[in-house]
Amino acid sequence: MDIVAGIGYEDDIDKAKAVLNDILAKDERILDDPAPQVAISELADSSVNFVVRAWVKSANYWDVYSDTTETIKKRFDAESISIPYPQQDIHLYQHQK
Repeated sequence: MDIVAGIGYEDDIDKAKAVLNDILAKDERILDDPAPQVAISELADSSVNFVVRAWVKSANYWDVYSDTTETIKKRFDAESISIPYPQQDIHLYQHQK
């Protein structure tokens, strides 16, 4: 199972990584071997993206995927870790005539 979870550039990478690892450690449906992984996968335009990778039994895949995604959102909210969305700055200039 691979989930991409993005945080804001101003957020604490170590704190976010610890939260993600804790989420994986607390779900008994996630297999210990191979070990789950949490790593930065991309420095994107609006976010620092982690890949959250874990092995699960095929029968549990979608339930674990959905539950983990929901838990990431709730834990990030509780820990004040932002989940950014693409933004665009528009600058308007007024020319003097």
